[in-house]
Amino acid sequence: MVNSPRSVHMLAKPAGPQCNLSCKYCFYTEKTALYPSTENYHITGEVLETFIRKYIQSQQTPEVAFVWQGGEPTLLGLDFYRKAVALQQQYAGGRRITNSLQTNGILLNDEWCRFLKENDFLVGLSLDGPEAVHDRYRRYSDGRPSFQSVMKGLRLLKKYQVTYNVLCCITREAASSPIDIYRFFKNEGVKYIQFIPIVERMTDGLAEALGLRLATPVSLRGPNSQPEVTEWSVEAEAYGDFLIKVFDRWVRHDVGDIHVMNFEWALASWMGLPSTVCVFAENCGESLVMEHDGQVFSCDHYVYPDFRLGNILTNLPQDMAASDKQKQFGLNKSANLPDCCHRCEAYFACRGECPKHRFLMSPDGGPGLNYLCQGYKKYFRHIHPYMKVMVQLIENHLPAAKVKEVIKGPLVVARRSGI
Repeated sequence: MVNSPRSVHMLAKPAGPQCNLSCKYCFYTEKTALYPSTENYHITGEVLETFIRKYIQSQQTPEVAFVWQGGEPTLLGLDFYRKAVALQQQYAGGRRITNSLQTNGILLNDEWCRFLKENDFLVGLSLDGPEAVHDRYRRYSDGRPSFQSVMKGLRLLKKYQVTYNVLCCITREAASSPIDIYRFFKNEGVKYIQFIPIVERMTDGLAEALGLRLATPVSLRGPNSQPEVTEWSVEAEAYGDFLIKVFDRWVRHDVGDIHVMNFEWALASWMGLPSTVCVFAENCGESLVMEHDGQVFSCDHYVYPDFRLGNILTNLPQDMAASDKQKQFGLNKSANLPDCCHRCEAYFACRGECPKHRFLMSPDGGPGLNYLCQGYKKYFRHIHPYMKVMVQLIENHLPAAKVKEVIKGPLVVARRSGI
């Protein structure tokens, strides 16, 4: 049996944790504390060229996907990305190069958007919904709201027909406004949306020693630690209710027109396909992250000294991805699941979700239950009959969007075992 080619996936943070906003719930900007002697977080030319060259050469597939994140990656300026694109072409070696940029949209202008369009960048725009919801936590360091600045960026992306999607963070407060948030995106013509639950724990002793305000991973503190979540963290069942209310609106009116990634990930699970997103995959460890100084870590949520894999200047991406340390990191997701998860009706769709959120004790008395468990159970149980209809439509070579017609009448679907 011939193994299919594999890609090494590595997010790049060329401006490190530096940002031009001070979003209260952000887990990454505090990572400046890990670089106490650093004033300039901009990636050097040496690190950039080494990263692009090694990253392209490490791939065994004909397409190489670059993802630029932060902090705020646009802080490096447009000339930096012009240089990056030129280096990509220099080292492409016949491979197709793609670029994605995750941004808060603050610095986007006409020149930026012309460049993004001309170079076929996919832009992920951070926007939390209507003005009052967005500005609750996404503000400048001096307290000014950012909504109007972000909306200016959104309109420029539309003007220049840049391919974009929206990443919407769901906090404790936002969870109470599902229809308002969804209606806002629909009215703004947003076609691709991803909802991200915000779950952060209060600081612990190790975090304080590192100069951080949020808790370090459970694996660094021992299995019995159950720190309190922050005031902005979404409540578990409320997050499930949020998804349900948005889903009910989407499945009746917008399937095929608006792509809510959370629902498309679920559909893949009901179709028996491997998850395309790490949080719902059986194991993780497939997406490394490179900091501004070339240091490489196991995951975007695990940028701590214990999870350092090496440095792009001295190590190869494929070696770091295939290291015993990274393999074990990935396998720990399934290995450390509580027994109750394996018996759970939603296991096939959830797989324990992100290890970062697995800090509760299970009903069996063991560690590692996901904080969002009750919300996900409620959500997956609710969407089950609709997912079965969409699967049946696809299996009969019909568009999933026809579910809108089917559910106008009585919905009778064979139950999947356990759901």
